[in-house]
Amino acid sequence: MAADLNRRGVIALLAGLMLAACATAPAPVPEVYPSAEDAVITLFLVRHGEKEEGEDPDLSPAGKARAQALAKRLDGAELTEIWSTRTKRTQQTAAAIVKQTGLPVQPYDATTLPAFASWLLDTPGVKLVVGHSNTTDALAALLGADPGPPIDEKTEFDRLYVIYIDKDGLISSSIERYGAPSVAAVP
Repeated sequence: MAADLNRRGVIALLAGLMLAACATAPAPVPEVYPSAEDAVITLFLVRHGEKEEGEDPDLSPAGKARAQALAKRLDGAELTEIWSTRTKRTQQTAAAIVKQTGLPVQPYDATTLPAFASWLLDTPGVKLVVGHSNTTDALAALLGADPGPPIDEKTEFDRLYVIYIDKDGLISSSIERYGAPSVAAVP
């Protein structure tokens, strides 16, 4: 009888483990991810370029060069919308692309990222969003992209998220670099 109880206990334990494994198994990974050709929505997310010191600073010369590099990188992307916070550094980062495309910069409120992410996901087009070190990776995550490691606030200005979303809502994302490599922090 004791052996029967032990066997029942082992069987119950194994059954419980199998059920737990099934309940927490990740969803199958799709074999095909959307590409630029399949995308209904294409999003480019960047942090502003290098900045001067102070409250609401302008871009530094390196930041202005980075803004030009971004315009060059996105030349031919057929942007339909440009979004930016209201700070000088984000507006200035978008300025070269505004000049190149003739599109206006639409302001967004970085304190309402979930609502903004929903808006971006609900409207087709090719969009650039210029934000900050503490919002760009957070927005990428809200959009379903892999945000990668947190953006280094002091030194990382060259990260470009490229996110494709197809008609079925399937998301493909990558992190690219543009312009001159960001300067590593000096200890």
